[in-house]
Amino acid sequence: MTRRTAPRPIAAALAELAAETIPAGPLARVQASWRELAGPVVAAEAEPVAERSGKLTIACRSAVWAQELELLAGELLERLNGALGTPQEPRPIVALRLVVTDS
Repeated sequence: MTRRTAPRPIAAALAELAAETIPAGPLARVQASWRELAGPVVAAEAEPVAERSGKLTIACRSAVWAQELELLAGELLERLNGALGTPQEPRPIVALRLVVTDS
């Protein structure tokens, strides 16, 4: 057993704890990688908020962004499934549902 010579950084401890407590479902996996998969501009204007039976609900900050994501839906689905798919479930996200929020 090795003794620590210095305190462990809290950021490392919290990152490890967060990784252990994140639910394993598709929504949690999408939310964890949303900024990377959607890009920073889209992530600033829209966020995944729910998933049911493979249908991912994305809350958009305006109708314009909802329309833009509707046009990009095929590409976004491809990215999401490419990153999140497994051999057992190659297409965990089958459709996008876009809603406009008042924020």
